[in-house]
Amino acid sequence: MVVDGKPVDCVAGQTVAGALLARGIYRFRVSPDAGTPRGPFCMMGACQECAIEIDGVIRRACQTPVATGMVLRLRGAGAAE
Repeated sequence: MVVDGKPVDCVAGQTVAGALLARGIYRFRVSPDAGTPRGPFCMMGACQECAIEIDGVIRRACQTPVATGMVLRLRGAGAAE
């Protein structure tokens, strides 16, 4: 997969959140209101802190399996361009 323009190795069967965390990427986005860093918290889809842009759509990284050719942008809904 490609994260913010850089290739990131991952293992088949991992979630996007698991793959990013395994590579030491803990800051997935910033809060649109406070501007504070956000990353996975519950790892089961309830908190939505891991919501990032995956293939052009905001999705929960902890619920999304890695796929070949996947493109991620570490930004969430409401993020300033």
